[in-house]
Amino acid sequence: MTVRVEAPQVPSPEMPVMPHFLRELCATLPVHSQFILYGNIRDRFLVTPEGAARPGLLPLVPSLWVTLRAHGYDCLVVYDPVDRLLTAPAFGANPETVRKAAEELLPGIRWDHPHTLKELEPVLTAVAGGGARRRAAFVIDYASRIAVSASQMREEERVLFRFAEKLSQVAEPIAGPPERPERLFNPVIWLVEGERDLPTGMVKGNERIRPIGIPLPDLELRTAAAELEAGRLGLGPGAPQAEEVVRHFADQTDGMTLRAMHEVGVLAADRGVDFTGLPHAVRVYKFGIENNPWQSDHVRKRIKDGERAVADRVKGQPEAITKTMDILKRAALGLSGAQATSSATRPRGVLFFAGPTGVGKTELAKAISAVLFGASAKLVRFDMSEFSAEQAADRLIGAPPGYVGYEEGGELTGAIRRNPFQVVLFDEIEKAHPKILDKFLQILEDGRLTDGQGVTTYFSECVLVFTSNLGIMVTDPADPHGRRKIESAARTDPYPELARKVRRAVADHFTMELGRPELLNRFGDNIVVFRYIDEATAGEIFDLTLGNIVRRVHDAQQITVGVAPAVRERLREWCVAPDSLVNGGRGIGMALETRFVNPLARVLFDAGTPSGATVHVTAVRQDGAGTVSLEVR
Repeated sequence: MTVRVEAPQVPSPEMPVMPHFLRELCATLPVHSQFILYGNIRDRFLVTPEGAARPGLLPLVPSLWVTLRAHGYDCLVVYDPVDRLLTAPAFGANPETVRKAAEELLPGIRWDHPHTLKELEPVLTAVAGGGARRRAAFVIDYASRIAVSASQMREEERVLFRFAEKLSQVAEPIAGPPERPERLFNPVIWLVEGERDLPTGMVKGNERIRPIGIPLPDLELRTAAAELEAGRLGLGPGAPQAEEVVRHFADQTDGMTLRAMHEVGVLAADRGVDFTGLPHAVRVYKFGIENNPWQSDHVRKRIKDGERAVADRVKGQPEAITKTMDILKRAALGLSGAQATSSATRPRGVLFFAGPTGVGKTELAKAISAVLFGASAKLVRFDMSEFSAEQAADRLIGAPPGYVGYEEGGELTGAIRRNPFQVVLFDEIEKAHPKILDKFLQILEDGRLTDGQGVTTYFSECVLVFTSNLGIMVTDPADPHGRRKIESAARTDPYPELARKVRRAVADHFTMELGRPELLNRFGDNIVVFRYIDEATAGEIFDLTLGNIVRRVHDAQQITVGVAPAVRERLREWCVAPDSLVNGGRGIGMALETRFVNPLARVLFDAGTPSGATVHVTAVRQDGAGTVSLEVR
């Protein structure tokens, strides 16, 4: 049986079937005696055997055999150090022919029988030493498992690697049969997870050993695999929707292996759906969740009804609320990043809240979490001031292997895997280390992140919220030491002018200070600018906060508190004063805590007020030392 490896007979005639790493291996067989294949080695690969109308998905070892057989190789000898088995698989070729070639190459060898590492030396010599009478290749699968680590080996392991190193230098290429007379090596092919899984001394400076990385499949290969899976589910090449279905499936599976794409097709078939069910099967495969909240009418109704509730909760920010709700509506329709070539895997929504401190940025993030996923939904919040050191990235995605905390995983990736449908808040993003910001590039562009344990987490169903005070306080150009900060925008600036200044300051920070213009581009027009708290809004926040305090006293102590109008107005004057508004709504809360909560607690505690009592605050006064006291009855 002969095998060809060429373009598949699929709707995309330009699609290459042989993966690039196999092309590289074949092209360098005349000059390299050994190869190290690392990376995505457990995937399946598109190859087309002779006589097949379409390509098939094959594991790596069968793919190597199909490729090498097309170059005149008679057999493939495989050693598995886990089971210590030596085999000569046929993979579709005539088994008798392959076994005969293997037995002539290795007479008297015990096939499908455990072999020690020492027993491999004569096998390696017979196959790859240069004196072989047949073209053959030797594949060492699971080579990363031969030794516990490249720096901690037993004697028999060190002997094997030294032997292989020397063999790589003394091996010679051999001529093929008359129909393929070119001189090629009988290669030794090591299959490892990482490029450095083999001893450094064996490969460093050794030009006879060629490392070849196997990447995740690109869009071209995913499109070919998408055609295969859609075809298995009933999509004919001439169907009107064929191109759109295939394109969307290939986009959705960005970052996934072809093996995973096949398993998505298996999930769809298991549910008895046709090719139109592939998008849902991708979501089930990624998240293990059948029901997608984003596709329910319930979420859309909550967004529609929630606009008024958000405005009641976040005071004085009509522009910010309107833009935020527009982005949420876009997210509910799956249109986030719709202008991009490939947007299927990006987060559902991205928001960058910028503006003065204490104006409702964090509160709005909490409000949209309640709108989308219910009042009981807990916002996942990360205070980025805790991530000012470069190594703090380990907290987000987990420590690399060998480091303390490796087994614990990452706080961010773990939280998303536990619940992929949620709002994630990154508070005060400008305080994070610039290296940590690079992690967000992959999340914003590809919607995924691989943690320290090599597990991929998908963010395509999340809403990400970043907050920042950038643009409000800037370095005073008149200060020669660059230490003094001044407000870049006046409180009296009209909103369009304020928004312009803040957006310009945000752009300058990411491009000039951080040198990360690409991150700014990922945020795009999703920068939502908050205005300063004015006096009218401060009054509304005061009423809301005072009501919360009274309600908290009743809930905690079952004590009803009444506040006289004169007391309320006096407290309002204190809370909306300019010195209180410096910290926005948060300053109003701090002022009420000092001038009302503390003296009220003093009165209730000292008087031993019992549960069920009603207390009326009739007067409030402040002495010369600034101590506030209340009169109650």
